[in-house]
Formats: sequence, structure tokens, C-alpha cells
Amino acid sequence: MRGLRRYKLGLVLLELLIVVGVLVASQFRSLLDPFIIMFSVPLGMIGVIWALFLTNTTLNVTSFMGIIMMVGIVVSNGVLLVEYINELRRQGQELTDAIVNAGRTRLRPILMTALTTLVGLFPMALGIDVGSEANAPLARAVIGGLAVSTVLTLILIPTLYAMLEARFPRRVADASASLAPQGEIA
Repeated sequence: MRGLRRYKLGLVLLELLIVVGVLVASQFRSLLDPFIIMFSVPLGMIGVIWALFLTNTTLNVTSFMGIIMMVGIVVSNGVLLVEYINELRRQGQELTDAIVNAGRTRLRPILMTALTTLVGLFPMALGIDVGSEANAPLARAVIGGLAVSTVLTLILIPTLYAMLEARFPRRVADASASLAPQGEIA
């Protein structure tokens, strides 16, 4: 019965990744940006496995819910960074300058999101109150995944963006051209 639950939760996780990928692709109107953003999810999984192993916690329904929660936060942080890089590129900045400026500007919001989540879930992860041990795997999974993925995302997403942009250059529209009404010549 437990194996069936894990199998179903694995399918739910796969479906979640597909739906999130499609939503991000529709937001960016590109397949390259969602690939870059979704690349940070496996980094979070490294942290989840590491945290569950170190705390001697099993991979169960509650920890799978934590993984799903972690995926949402990691994707949100990736969207924040990639969208700002794209915005700076539309404003005319060169690739390297846009990546550095976006990383510098979005570092604080990404770290604040991650740190508030980590600090907020820390008491739950300890599981010291009566009955709180049931939710501890959720908190441990989120803490491990978010801690590792935040650090690696801040390094890997800009690097991957630069590598893929060098390999598959995109035409970046000028901001003034994108603001022109449809049907008129800018």
C-alpha cells in the first residue's frame, strides 16, 4: 500500500512539473526560459534527499507535499531572476551586464523569500510539540530543498542563461517597440 502511495505521489510530482513548465512557457512565450527555470528543480531535489537522509526521515506522503511546496518556491525564484534578465535585455543592456545587474538586484528578494520560509518552517522541522512529528517531514523536505536550490539557483540560472543564449541567440525586442499599439508602425 505504501509503495502505491509513493507511486501516485511520484505521478503527481511529474504532473506538477509538466503543468508548471507549461504555465511558465506560456508566460514567457518561449521554451528556453522555462527550461532554464525548471533546471533548478532537480537541484532542490538534491537538498531534499540530503535533508531527509541527515534527519533520518523517510520519504512519505508528508515529505512529498513538502517537495511540491518546494518546487513552487524554487520556480518562483527562478521566474523572478529570468524575467528581470529578460527585462534588462529588452531595455538594451548587453547579455553579461543584464545577468550581473539582475543577479545583484534580485538577490535580496530571492534570499528574503528563502530565508523567511526556512526560518518559519524550522520549528515545525524540529517536531518537538505533541503531534508535530507528523508535519516534520514536510518542513524538513522544504528546508533542505530550498536551502540547496537557492544557493545553486543564484549561480546556475545565470550561468545556464548565458550558455544557452550564446548557443541559441534570441532577438530581443526593444521596449519601445513592444509598447507600440498593434497595427501602427512604431
